[in-house]
Amino acid sequence: MSRREKPLKRLMKRPKDFTYEEAKTLLLQLGFEERNKGKTSGSRVVFKKDENTKIQIHKPHPDKILKKYQIESLLEDLKRYGVI
Repeated sequence: MSRREKPLKRLMKRPKDFTYEEAKTLLLQLGFEERNKGKTSGSRVVFKKDENTKIQIHKPHPDKILKKYQIESLLEDLKRYGVI
């Protein structure tokens, strides 16, 4: 199993302890680029692959663990863009 497949398979199992950093690493490995609007973006982070392919994640705080709805949304986005 490759380095790219492990985090993706873990995400697909919908773990309760999937962190923002794991999601970020996965998206970067899939060719997305992290974009935020500096200090004014708050905890909203956009990951773009091209003009039509972007995923927005709200960086959780103070915990680093993504909520269940965030994991579901991330999986939906990855399916919609044909990544999985």
